[in-house]
Amino acid sequence: MAALALGMAVATAALSVSLDVGDRLAREFRSLGANLLVSPQADSLPLEIGGVDYRPANAGAYLPEADLGKLKTIFWRFNIVAFAPILEVPVQARVEKKDPGNPMQRVELIGTWVNHEVKVPDGTTYVTGVEKTNPWWQLTDGSWFKDDPNGLPNDGNRPFDVEAVAGKKLAARLRIAIGTNVELMEASFSPAPFRVHITGILATGGPEDDVLVAPISFAQKMANKPGMYRRLYVSALTKPEDAFGRKDTKTMTPAEYDKWYCTPYISSIALQIKEELKGTDVRVIRRVAEGEGNVLTRVRTLLWLVTFASLLAAALAVGASAAASVIERRTEIGLMKALGANSGLVGVLLAAEQLLLAFVGGGLGYAVGILMARLVGERIFGFTPEPKLFVLLIVLVLAALTTLLGSALPLRRASRYDPAPILRGE
Repeated sequence: MAALALGMAVATAALSVSLDVGDRLAREFRSLGANLLVSPQADSLPLEIGGVDYRPANAGAYLPEADLGKLKTIFWRFNIVAFAPILEVPVQARVEKKDPGNPMQRVELIGTWVNHEVKVPDGTTYVTGVEKTNPWWQLTDGSWFKDDPNGLPNDGNRPFDVEAVAGKKLAARLRIAIGTNVELMEASFSPAPFRVHITGILATGGPEDDVLVAPISFAQKMANKPGMYRRLYVSALTKPEDAFGRKDTKTMTPAEYDKWYCTPYISSIALQIKEELKGTDVRVIRRVAEGEGNVLTRVRTLLWLVTFASLLAAALAVGASAAASVIERRTEIGLMKALGANSGLVGVLLAAEQLLLAFVGGGLGYAVGILMARLVGERIFGFTPEPKLFVLLIVLVLAALTTLLGSALPLRRASRYDPAPILRGE
């Protein structure tokens, strides 16, 4: 019973953590950012070398912003954690000063969402933005701008047209500070400069450190592309791709295709997005997706190996204990057979005794295992697994199977005892 309790405690802890660690790590991996990139299909032909896509991201067609609510209507819509459209516009910028001779400099303006409410076709709304898809975009000072879905504000009392944040390198180059107004002009369209009010300084560790980031509605006006975007970052919870998930869909049978389509592989979610957003090309950001899959697979494999090792150790301990018990009770077994008990009855009585110990040991092991799971979850993975009733049922079944397998040989030996030599003391 003690051996079973210890083995089942380890199995309970491993199972409890394994059941929750996938979702937990998947959510943690969302801090790595988006794992899908949506762009216009008409941009260019695919050019992928070694898993890296070398297609240009700034030439060609645009996509309608109004269709983005359809992302929450795909089969795996609840796995779509966040999405954010991107529109890049080259502009001329300068800090607003009284000196009219202050020259303008070429600057990249990125339009996107920060905390935007999207209307879903079923009538619900969903709040998303670049804070969720690109969590490494951190403000070193100030705050994010406010999204303005209705376009530029018409309040004549304000000395600026829209709010924006500036990358830290651009802020240092143009001497931009929080509260500064910056004049912007898009040479091919803007008849007069717009004024943006800087509310924060952005640090990403990438090229975005040298740009201005503003609401996408403002970028659409600057580019004369109302309601359009160029790229879309999507962050989705996915299942690590196994051999079946990487299989070519063209070679699948209808049953296999249905199974693949109804599994949250990154490739199946990409296909569903492509089916819903017409005229798009959905690319997997391989480094993020493969990193998630490798880590999740290895963690779960480790937990299953620990579970198997604990069950094997418990089975060996049960086998040794059962063998010792049978040897000690040879006289009782011989007397039972001499009084008319057959081998089957002896085996059933001994197996029933072992199963009783299994259920008691399994119950104790489950209680100890829940405490171990909480300790492992909090110390290693940073979360507390919740007790689950079906885990108790699984543990009791595992305890029974472990006991029967471990004590099978001793019980078989006991059922074959010849009572005559035993009663003669041989």
